[in-house]
Amino acid sequence: MSADSRRLDRERQTVAAMIRLYCNHQHGRSRQLCVECAALWDYVQLRLERCVFQKNKPTCAKCPVHCYQPARRTQIQAVMRYAGPRMLWRHPVLAIRHVLDETKKAKRKT
Repeated sequence: MSADSRRLDRERQTVAAMIRLYCNHQHGRSRQLCVECAALWDYVQLRLERCVFQKNKPTCAKCPVHCYQPARRTQIQAVMRYAGPRMLWRHPVLAIRHVLDETKKAKRKT
């Protein structure tokens, strides 16, 4: 597995952990995501798969291209606002790597 694919896999893991944490605490779902959060997760995976930056993908907060639909963007912002501060306690490695990934600049794939 290349470093490039590991970066996208880590992005998927981080967002999945954030959505699970949010759904668990906000919707009381511990084993499976609720319908709303599962639909958001499906949407996030599609957006990551189709990202124009691919291996050079910055974190969404640093991305110059806002590819999410407005309603989905509001939804993921709520998830990240809630789960972000809690990630350091629940998933410290993912949280620290995410912060380090925020230092990367966006470059379109070639």
